[in-house]
Amino acid sequence: MKQHTLKGEATVSGTGLHTGVNATMTFKPAPENHGFVFKRIDLEAQPEVKADVDNVVDTSRGTTIATNGVQIHTVEHTLAALAGLQLDNVLIELDGPEPPIMDGSAKDFMDALMAAGREEQAAEREVFVITQPIHYHEEDRHVELAALPSKSFRASVMIDYDSKVLSPKHVSLTSMDQFPEEFGSARTFCFLHELEMLVEAGLIKGGSLENAIVLVDKEASEAEMDRLRTLFNKPNIRAEQGILNNVGLRFEDEPARHKLLDLIGDLALVGMPLQGHIMAARPGHKANIELAKQIKAEIKKKRITDKFQSNKVDGVVFDINAITKILPHRYPFLLIDKVTAFSERSITGVKNVTINEPFFVGHFEGNPIMPGVLQLEAMAQVGGILLLNTVEDPSTVWVYFVAIDNARFKKPVIPGDTLTFNLEMTALKRGICKMTGKAYVDGKLVCSADLVASLVPKT
Repeated sequence: MKQHTLKGEATVSGTGLHTGVNATMTFKPAPENHGFVFKRIDLEAQPEVKADVDNVVDTSRGTTIATNGVQIHTVEHTLAALAGLQLDNVLIELDGPEPPIMDGSAKDFMDALMAAGREEQAAEREVFVITQPIHYHEEDRHVELAALPSKSFRASVMIDYDSKVLSPKHVSLTSMDQFPEEFGSARTFCFLHELEMLVEAGLIKGGSLENAIVLVDKEASEAEMDRLRTLFNKPNIRAEQGILNNVGLRFEDEPARHKLLDLIGDLALVGMPLQGHIMAARPGHKANIELAKQIKAEIKKKRITDKFQSNKVDGVVFDINAITKILPHRYPFLLIDKVTAFSERSITGVKNVTINEPFFVGHFEGNPIMPGVLQLEAMAQVGGILLLNTVEDPSTVWVYFVAIDNARFKKPVIPGDTLTFNLEMTALKRGICKMTGKAYVDGKLVCSADLVASLVPKT
């Protein structure tokens, strides 16, 4: 499948749901491999914010992205429209901090985009194929999301609010072709008991009964109804049949369909279409984004392993040939033989200790023991590979270790031992990475330390 952009421009205007700021949003064609990018044309220098899960800064009642302090609030409906119409490259010019809420769905965005037309581009569409299950759960809230292998993209959503006015619902999308007609027009919703809390929190400044379904899950007193009439400036507001002002539903299961819409929009922040089955029980923006981050981490990992590891071997992420492409170390100072596990924040490396190691010549005669400092050096080399996840091209930087704390040696390492190093990244900020490392022989701890490394560009 080829990438697609717009044939022409599309413009919508309205009020932002949470900020209450009026804004005009214009969708424009973009070149191949551009992705979805927001451009704040109301600000000096017209800064851009890429629709990327790495740029998410808030998920309370919506998904907010930012770059260098420039924020775009509530992007999920806009992105759902773009992804649901299977577009790939669009520039979104916005003269305010938040896209207009319109009717609370993605329908108005899709109508404008379809009127502009869809144009095929020369470049092929990159699709991430999910080959291993990816899970996210919040035990206390019974939230469960999973991305599972599938021959095509599918999405299933279940909602259950333990509510008398909204029974458990389940919806499924088996092809993105279904999205415009069956999910794109599903509106956002909230419960009556949440309204005043949202107002007090400074949210839904642009909310109205024209852009949200309000579910009446409790009996409201006349005083409460008066407050709502004032809030929405509607003197005839009433609660009937479980919905405020008796607004008819577009679908019997519209709230569940809107949750699937939000899921599609949030997953668009991964940066490419997916091939897999996304299953979500009681999803929300926080959970959607956490799953998207895990998927993005798997994409990074695949790109890195594909780049350096030409031969695929079960149980091996990087063999010695790949390691020599990644690290600048060479004999006799290359102290890792393979990497067996690799993720965004953890890595496992292996060192086979033999009598032929050059350091055994003088350490110690008749009692060969691997020097502790070299155990730490091997641990640091494994940690250096872990930093691959933080840079586009490892060949452009040096990894310098600037601190080693809490180093402990539990037992000697001798010829014939196999050292297994496990490292976890605990912090990463401005090119400084903190890691905890442990080394094992036959499952027994032999060495541990806290490491701090700095990424230094090569000149």
